[in-house]
Amino acid sequence: MEKLTQSPYVYAYPDNNSEKLNIEIKLPGVKKENINLKLEEDRFSVNARNKNKEYVGTYSTSYLIDPDRAVTKYSNNKLYVIAPMWM
Repeated sequence: MEKLTQSPYVYAYPDNNSEKLNIEIKLPGVKKENINLKLEEDRFSVNARNKNKEYVGTYSTSYLIDPDRAVTKYSNNKLYVIAPMWM
């Protein structure tokens, strides 16, 4: 059976002080080990899969971020990324 490919639901917003960019990526049914995230200064890419679907997308951040200092967490089918923004 061929897997369905779709873009994940992504929500990105700066914190109240405009110091960090918060990114939430919804990945239903995906295990942490099946997530591949690539962060760059002005964009990010995600590729994740579960039994039936593959989630693929590349997104512009609209802000310059420091990918080396970003922190990630996966919980409740969402990948959370907090990345410091360049000032």
